[in-house]
Amino acid sequence: MATTSQDLADSLALETGRLRAEFTELTRVSESFSRTITSAFAGAIIGGRKLSDVLRSLVASLSRQALSAALRPLGTALGGQLASLLAPLAAGRIVPFAAGGIVRSPTVFGLRGGLGLMGERGAEAILPLARGPDGRLGIQSGGGGTVNITVHISTPDVAGFERSRSQVSALLARAVQHGQRNL
Repeated sequence: MATTSQDLADSLALETGRLRAEFTELTRVSESFSRTITSAFAGAIIGGRKLSDVLRSLVASLSRQALSAALRPLGTALGGQLASLLAPLAAGRIVPFAAGGIVRSPTVFGLRGGLGLMGERGAEAILPLARGPDGRLGIQSGGGGTVNITVHISTPDVAGFERSRSQVSALLARAVQHGQRNL
């Protein structure tokens, strides 16, 4: 894929903006350091404080400022992530899926031990699960009504049917038990 001059210009403008923001932050931090140093020495000269006390408070103050500046990007990133996760709560946009549903676009969800992503390649279904009589977890169906099953048996003679009747009955009984287990 070829890079156009417009792409390069946009990239340069973006990086220039980032550098400008970094220089602005650097200027703010250096001015804060200067004010702290000036205030500390003014306190020593005007207030008559001991130089060791002034230097101790100066080191503590500068350390607090440096730590605060170092942790600011981390706090901003974590705050942004937390805000994006909590934004749906604040807007009242919680969509329940107890009866199932479809997720049509990439969606992040909480998962034990981290986060999950669904719908990243298109629509995905959410299916409710239920425990069956045997304790196994499976897909919940909306059934529950009467089910009629019709079985057609073709045989060339009655004697052949008589010989296979117990086998057919056993197959039907197993099918019914399997169906009841999965309800």
